[in-house]
Amino acid sequence: MPEQEACPIHAPLAGALNRPSGLDHSPEPGGAVSQGAANRRAWPPRSAYLHIPFCHRRCFYCDFAVVPLGDHADGAHSGSIAGYLELLLGEIAAAPAGPPLATVYVGGGTPSMLTPAQVGSLLAALGSHFGLAPGAEISLEMDPASFDGDRLAGYLAAGVNRVSLGGQSFDDAVLARLGRRHRRADLLQAAAWLHQARQGGGLASWSLDLIQGLPEQGLAAWRQQLAQALALAPPHLSIYDLIIEPGTVFAWRQGRGELELPDADLGADLMELTAQALLAAGYGHYEISNFALPGHASRHNRIYWSGAGWWGFGLGATSAPWGQRLARPRTRAAYAEWLAERHPANRGSQAPTGPSPRPGDDIVRGEGMGLDKGTDPGNGLPFDERLLVGLRRREGVRLAELAGQAGITSPELEELLGRWQPFRERGLLLQEGPRWRLSDPEGLALSNGVLRELVAWWEERTAAD
Repeated sequence: MPEQEACPIHAPLAGALNRPSGLDHSPEPGGAVSQGAANRRAWPPRSAYLHIPFCHRRCFYCDFAVVPLGDHADGAHSGSIAGYLELLLGEIAAAPAGPPLATVYVGGGTPSMLTPAQVGSLLAALGSHFGLAPGAEISLEMDPASFDGDRLAGYLAAGVNRVSLGGQSFDDAVLARLGRRHRRADLLQAAAWLHQARQGGGLASWSLDLIQGLPEQGLAAWRQQLAQALALAPPHLSIYDLIIEPGTVFAWRQGRGELELPDADLGADLMELTAQALLAAGYGHYEISNFALPGHASRHNRIYWSGAGWWGFGLGATSAPWGQRLARPRTRAAYAEWLAERHPANRGSQAPTGPSPRPGDDIVRGEGMGLDKGTDPGNGLPFDERLLVGLRRREGVRLAELAGQAGITSPELEELLGRWQPFRERGLLLQEGPRWRLSDPEGLALSNGVLRELVAWWEERTAAD
């Protein structure tokens, strides 16, 4: 699971925030009257996300664009992976020119199924086409039990300098219920290898992913999870709320009444406990789901959440060059066809093979590399999404400036502020000069209420247009 995660409040908006996921994956620039030109000046894409869709098995909560290949699959012996990488390299080569990249994030899926040489070929392609800025942050998502110390050393030699480790839980029974392949011992061993690599100077930083709000999870159990995470001293932690996505195993189980999930009050208590424990341990809470020791905030995350542009490559990947969010097809065949139509040099390349995707994966968002629904190519991304993303950050947003850029009238803005008044009175939403932000930890822990009012206000406004 990538480090940039969605708010479980509204499908279109949640998709815009997902990693790209997922991500994790997608945040937003955008703004004013001739914003298309303004975006080209203000947000030259200097970051890239590469999607590696392959994994050993689909986790029970996962709705990402992934291709499960089985527990023993590996990039060294998979024609499906080799064929996909050929397509991916072709897409990179056909991209418009741009400035050197300051950050690269290789997500999935399970990118550590690729060999170090395969990861190196992707980074070399980016370096050849765009260039890599000195000191560029190069992140690779890795799952426990998918690598060892030698493989990690190979990734570092290939250019990776930051790892995002998908731990999710330290409890073997919970990991089994999530459909995860690894167990606690695998997670501890993976963390030890990462710690050694950082001590040796080859790894600049690493992050640990955990999921809170799991079925039957109470405060005491979550407190133990946090204690085990802090004992590993990861420089960065990404803590996600469990989101039940349509079409997943968990959604099916929820429909049958088989999932006992925390209620809203317990969910808020879990998030508040997380923030308090990590702040006390010296971590900064720089975004709703992300915590970092000084100097270890993810630079790639900041690109997403600040509204700067980024390139996205690969099946299902979303990109936002110059304020326009673009989406690629989510299925293997559709992605290969899309590339062949737009980049004839890729015609004849093999689409990756493997088990068929789950129902719904054949839905293509837009026309290939078309704009997402609701995105105006002249005005960048919608005001509500830009505001939603900005409020996820600890520093918040310059509300009046954003509203002016998006053509929001003073009466419209006053209506939104009226909806937010109860949260201001409770100290959850703060105004500090021109900036508006959620208080930490209470406001960030209870952010869904503020964001739901934003969504409701925006939907009423757009329905009246």
